[in-house]
Amino acid sequence: MGIELRYRVVDVFSDRALAGNAVCVVLDPCPEPVMGAIAREVNLSETTFPTVIGADEYEVRIFTPTVELPFAGHPSLGTAWVLGPRRWTQTSEGATVVVEADEMGAVMGQPTPEISEAPKALLTDSTLPGAEGAEGAYRAQAGGIAHLLIPTTVRLDRLRPSPAAVAEVAQRARATTVALFTWRDDAMLHVRVFVPGPEGSSGGGFEDPGTGSAAGPIALLARRLWGTAADVTICQGDEIGRPCRIEAHAEDGDVRVGGRIAACAEGRFTL
Repeated sequence: MGIELRYRVVDVFSDRALAGNAVCVVLDPCPEPVMGAIAREVNLSETTFPTVIGADEYEVRIFTPTVELPFAGHPSLGTAWVLGPRRWTQTSEGATVVVEADEMGAVMGQPTPEISEAPKALLTDSTLPGAEGAEGAYRAQAGGIAHLLIPTTVRLDRLRPSPAAVAEVAQRARATTVALFTWRDDAMLHVRVFVPGPEGSSGGGFEDPGTGSAAGPIALLARRLWGTAADVTICQGDEIGRPCRIEAHAEDGDVRVGGRIAACAEGRFTL
Protein backbone atom coordinates (compact mmCIF):
# COMPACT_ATOMS: atom_id res chain seq x y z
CA MET A 1 0.00 0.00 0.00
CA GLY A 2 3.04 2.25 0.53
CA ILE A 3 1.87 4.45 3.42
CA GLU A 4 3.30 5.35 6.82
CA LEU A 5 1.08 6.19 9.78
CA ARG A 6 2.47 7.71 12.96
CA TYR A 7 1.02 6.48 16.23
CA ARG A 8 1.37 7.03 19.97
CA VAL A 9 0.38 4.73 22.82
CA VAL A 10 -0.58 6.41 26.09
CA ASP A 11 -1.73 5.02 29.42
CA VAL A 12 -4.88 6.71 30.70
CA PHE A 13 -5.84 7.02 34.39
CA SER A 14 -2.21 6.65 35.47
CA ASP A 15 0.74 8.94 36.12
CA ARG A 16 3.23 6.31 34.94
CA ALA A 17 3.69 4.18 31.88
CA LEU A 18 2.73 0.49 31.84
CA ALA A 19 -0.19 1.08 34.19
CA GLY A 20 -3.67 2.50 33.64
CA ASN A 21 -5.58 1.70 30.45
CA ALA A 22 -3.65 1.93 27.19
CA VAL A 23 -4.93 3.41 23.95
CA CYS A 24 -3.22 3.67 20.57
CA VAL A 25 -3.80 6.97 18.75
CA VAL A 26 -3.09 6.95 15.00
CA LEU A 27 -2.07 10.47 14.01
CA ASP A 28 -2.04 10.37 10.21
CA PRO A 29 -5.03 9.97 7.86
CA CYS A 30 -5.80 6.25 7.64
CA PRO A 31 -7.72 4.52 4.84
CA GLU A 32 -10.99 3.25 6.28
CA PRO A 33 -10.48 -0.41 5.25
CA VAL A 34 -7.21 -0.45 7.22
CA MET A 35 -8.59 0.87 10.53
CA GLY A 36 -9.96 -2.43 11.79
CA ALA A 37 -6.82 -4.28 10.73
CA ILE A 38 -4.60 -1.86 12.66
CA ALA A 39 -6.78 -2.24 15.75
CA ARG A 40 -6.43 -6.01 15.49
CA GLU A 41 -2.65 -5.68 15.04
CA VAL A 42 -2.30 -3.43 18.08
CA ASN A 43 -4.70 -5.64 20.08
CA LEU A 44 -5.36 -3.04 22.79
CA SER A 45 -8.88 -2.53 24.07
CA GLU A 46 -9.19 0.51 21.75
CA THR A 47 -7.35 2.23 18.92
CA THR A 48 -8.45 5.68 17.74
CA PHE A 49 -8.25 7.53 14.44
CA PRO A 50 -8.75 11.29 14.99
CA THR A 51 -9.18 13.90 12.26
CA VAL A 52 -8.60 17.50 13.35
CA ILE A 53 -11.20 19.72 11.66
CA GLY A 54 -10.53 23.04 13.45
CA ALA A 55 -8.27 24.81 15.90
CA ASP A 56 -9.95 23.06 18.84
CA GLU A 57 -12.17 20.41 17.25
CA TYR A 58 -11.72 16.92 15.90
CA GLU A 59 -13.69 13.90 14.78
CA VAL A 60 -12.69 10.42 15.92
CA ARG A 61 -13.36 6.81 15.11
CA ILE A 62 -12.81 4.24 17.85
CA PHE A 63 -12.06 0.57 17.19
CA THR A 64 -11.62 -2.48 19.40
CA PRO A 65 -9.86 -5.48 17.85
CA THR A 66 -13.29 -6.75 16.73
CA VAL A 67 -15.76 -3.86 16.33
CA GLU A 68 -16.09 -0.08 15.94
CA LEU A 69 -17.53 1.74 18.96
CA PRO A 70 -19.76 4.83 18.81
CA PHE A 71 -18.17 6.30 21.95
CA ALA A 72 -15.72 5.33 24.69
CA GLY A 73 -14.22 7.03 27.70
CA HIS A 74 -10.50 6.42 28.08
CA PRO A 75 -9.87 6.59 24.29
CA SER A 76 -11.49 10.04 24.24
CA LEU A 77 -9.26 11.29 27.04
CA GLY A 78 -6.13 9.74 25.58
CA THR A 79 -6.81 11.05 22.07
CA ALA A 80 -7.31 14.63 23.23
CA TRP A 81 -4.16 14.46 25.36
CA VAL A 82 -2.10 13.22 22.41
CA LEU A 83 -3.44 16.00 20.16
CA GLY A 84 -2.26 18.64 22.62
CA PRO A 85 -3.17 20.72 25.68
CA ARG A 86 -6.34 22.71 25.08
CA ARG A 87 -10.12 22.52 25.32
CA TRP A 88 -11.17 20.13 22.55
CA THR A 89 -14.60 19.37 21.14
CA GLN A 90 -14.64 15.71 20.12
CA THR A 91 -17.29 14.21 17.85
CA SER A 92 -17.74 10.48 17.42
CA GLU A 93 -20.68 8.53 16.05
CA GLY A 94 -22.37 8.31 19.46
CA ALA A 95 -21.65 11.63 21.14
CA THR A 96 -20.07 15.07 21.02
CA VAL A 97 -18.13 15.84 24.19
CA VAL A 98 -15.75 18.52 25.45
CA VAL A 99 -12.35 17.27 26.61
CA GLU A 100 -9.95 19.57 28.46
CA ALA A 101 -6.36 18.34 28.20
CA ASP A 102 -3.24 19.69 29.92
CA GLU A 103 0.30 18.41 30.43
CA MET A 104 -0.75 16.07 33.25
CA GLY A 105 -3.98 14.53 31.98
CA ALA A 106 -7.48 15.23 30.73
CA VAL A 107 -11.10 15.66 31.86
CA MET A 108 -14.19 15.25 29.73
CA GLY A 109 -17.85 16.04 30.11
CA GLN A 110 -20.06 13.03 29.51
CA PRO A 111 -23.51 12.73 28.00
CA THR A 112 -26.08 12.45 30.80
CA PRO A 113 -26.74 8.72 31.14
CA GLU A 114 -30.17 7.16 31.10
CA ILE A 115 -30.20 4.90 34.16
CA SER A 116 -33.05 2.42 34.62
CA GLU A 117 -33.54 -0.43 37.07
CA ALA A 118 -33.12 -3.89 35.57
CA PRO A 119 -35.31 -6.88 36.49
CA LYS A 120 -34.18 -8.69 39.65
CA ALA A 121 -34.30 -12.02 37.84
CA LEU A 122 -31.38 -10.84 35.75
CA LEU A 123 -29.11 -11.57 38.71
CA THR A 124 -31.04 -14.16 40.71
CA ASP A 125 -31.08 -16.47 37.70
CA SER A 126 -27.38 -15.98 36.95
CA THR A 127 -24.14 -17.56 38.18
CA LEU A 128 -22.30 -14.23 38.25
CA PRO A 129 -20.10 -13.92 41.39
CA GLY A 130 -21.05 -10.89 43.45
CA ALA A 131 -24.72 -11.18 42.54
CA GLU A 132 -25.49 -12.65 45.95
CA GLY A 133 -24.57 -9.34 47.60
CA ALA A 134 -26.09 -7.11 44.93
CA GLU A 135 -28.24 -4.15 45.92
CA GLY A 136 -30.02 -4.20 42.57
CA ALA A 137 -29.01 -4.00 38.94
CA TYR A 138 -29.20 -0.95 36.69
CA ARG A 139 -28.77 -0.37 32.98
CA ALA A 140 -26.98 2.88 32.10
CA GLN A 141 -26.86 4.09 28.52
CA ALA A 142 -25.14 7.09 26.95
CA GLY A 143 -23.38 7.74 23.68
CA GLY A 144 -24.57 4.46 22.19
CA ILE A 145 -22.85 2.41 24.93
CA ALA A 146 -24.82 0.48 27.58
CA HIS A 147 -23.39 -0.73 30.89
CA LEU A 148 -25.00 -3.07 33.40
CA LEU A 149 -24.19 -1.56 36.82
CA ILE A 150 -24.32 -3.82 39.87
CA PRO A 151 -23.80 -2.21 43.30
CA THR A 152 -22.75 -4.94 45.72
CA THR A 153 -21.51 -5.52 49.26
CA VAL A 154 -19.26 -8.41 48.22
CA ARG A 155 -15.47 -7.93 48.23
CA LEU A 156 -14.57 -7.40 44.59
CA ASP A 157 -10.91 -8.40 44.75
CA ARG A 158 -11.87 -12.06 45.24
CA LEU A 159 -14.27 -12.34 42.31
CA ARG A 160 -13.40 -14.64 39.44
CA PRO A 161 -16.40 -14.52 37.08
CA SER A 162 -16.42 -16.96 34.20
CA PRO A 163 -16.68 -15.60 30.64
CA ALA A 164 -19.92 -17.56 30.25
CA ALA A 165 -21.54 -15.90 33.29
CA VAL A 166 -20.50 -12.43 32.10
CA ALA A 167 -21.75 -13.11 28.58
CA GLU A 168 -25.10 -14.43 29.80
CA VAL A 169 -25.85 -11.43 32.01
CA ALA A 170 -24.62 -8.90 29.44
CA GLN A 171 -26.70 -10.45 26.68
CA ARG A 172 -29.85 -10.51 28.79
CA ALA A 173 -29.31 -6.87 29.81
CA ARG A 174 -28.39 -5.79 26.26
CA ALA A 175 -25.24 -4.29 27.75
CA THR A 176 -21.72 -3.73 26.41
CA THR A 177 -20.13 -4.37 29.81
CA VAL A 178 -20.95 -5.74 33.26
CA ALA A 179 -19.69 -3.44 36.04
CA LEU A 180 -19.68 -4.37 39.72
CA PHE A 181 -18.91 -1.66 42.25
CA THR A 182 -18.77 -1.22 45.98
CA TRP A 183 -18.43 1.62 48.46
CA ARG A 184 -15.12 2.22 50.23
CA ASP A 185 -15.89 5.62 51.74
CA ASP A 186 -17.78 8.76 50.80
CA ALA A 187 -15.14 9.73 48.25
CA MET A 188 -13.87 6.38 46.94
CA LEU A 189 -15.41 3.48 45.02
CA HIS A 190 -13.98 0.12 44.00
CA VAL A 191 -15.01 -1.00 40.51
CA ARG A 192 -14.45 -4.02 38.28
CA VAL A 193 -15.74 -4.07 34.71
CA PHE A 194 -16.03 -7.16 32.53
CA VAL A 195 -16.50 -7.19 28.76
CA PRO A 196 -18.11 -10.24 27.14
CA GLY A 197 -16.71 -11.93 24.09
CA PRO A 198 -17.79 -10.99 20.56
CA GLU A 199 -21.56 -10.86 20.07
CA GLY A 200 -22.20 -12.11 23.59
CA SER A 201 -20.35 -15.40 23.04
CA SER A 202 -19.58 -17.52 26.08
CA GLY A 203 -15.85 -17.55 25.24
CA GLY A 204 -13.27 -14.79 25.14
CA GLY A 205 -14.01 -11.48 26.82
CA PHE A 206 -11.74 -9.63 29.21
CA GLU A 207 -11.60 -7.43 32.28
CA ASP A 208 -11.24 -3.73 31.48
CA PRO A 209 -8.60 -1.85 33.53
CA GLY A 210 -10.34 1.54 33.48
CA THR A 211 -13.73 2.28 31.97
CA GLY A 212 -14.30 6.00 31.53
CA SER A 213 -17.73 5.66 29.92
CA ALA A 214 -18.96 3.65 32.93
CA ALA A 215 -17.28 5.81 35.59
CA GLY A 216 -19.69 8.72 35.31
CA PRO A 217 -22.86 6.60 35.54
CA ILE A 218 -21.35 4.58 38.41
CA ALA A 219 -20.51 7.74 40.38
CA LEU A 220 -23.98 9.13 39.71
CA LEU A 221 -25.71 5.93 40.82
CA ALA A 222 -23.51 5.58 43.93
CA ARG A 223 -24.50 9.09 44.96
CA ARG A 224 -28.18 8.25 44.56
CA LEU A 225 -27.94 4.95 46.44
CA TRP A 226 -25.34 5.65 49.13
CA GLY A 227 -25.04 9.42 49.31
CA THR A 228 -21.41 9.50 48.25
CA ALA A 229 -19.76 12.82 47.44
CA ALA A 230 -20.21 14.58 44.12
CA ASP A 231 -16.47 14.09 43.51
CA VAL A 232 -15.19 10.55 43.92
CA THR A 233 -12.13 8.51 43.02
CA ILE A 234 -12.81 5.21 41.30
CA CYS A 235 -10.22 2.48 41.85
CA GLN A 236 -10.17 -0.04 39.03
CA GLY A 237 -7.73 -2.42 37.36
CA ASP A 238 -5.60 -3.41 40.36
CA GLU A 239 -6.65 -7.06 40.11
CA ILE A 240 -5.18 -7.36 36.61
CA GLY A 241 -1.98 -5.40 37.24
CA ARG A 242 -3.14 -2.20 35.48
CA PRO A 243 -4.16 0.11 38.34
CA CYS A 244 -6.38 3.01 37.27
CA ARG A 245 -7.49 6.00 39.31
CA ILE A 246 -10.47 7.71 37.73
CA GLU A 247 -11.70 11.07 39.02
CA ALA A 248 -15.44 11.46 38.54
CA HIS A 249 -17.80 14.37 39.20
CA ALA A 250 -21.44 13.31 39.38
CA GLU A 251 -24.37 15.68 39.47
CA ASP A 252 -27.52 15.53 37.37
CA GLY A 253 -26.69 17.41 34.19
CA ASP A 254 -23.00 17.69 35.06
CA VAL A 255 -21.09 14.42 34.74
CA ARG A 256 -17.31 14.64 34.25
CA VAL A 257 -14.59 12.01 34.19
CA GLY A 258 -10.83 12.38 34.01
CA GLY A 259 -7.43 11.39 35.26
CA ARG A 260 -3.70 11.47 34.73
CA ILE A 261 -2.17 10.26 31.46
CA ALA A 262 1.34 8.94 30.75
CA ALA A 263 3.13 8.56 27.43
CA CYS A 264 4.26 5.01 26.76
CA ALA A 265 5.33 4.41 23.15
CA GLU A 266 5.41 5.90 19.69
CA GLY A 267 6.31 4.79 16.20
CA ARG A 268 5.07 4.23 12.65
CA PHE A 269 3.01 1.68 10.84
CA THR A 270 4.59 0.96 7.46
CA LEU A 271 1.97 -0.54 5.18
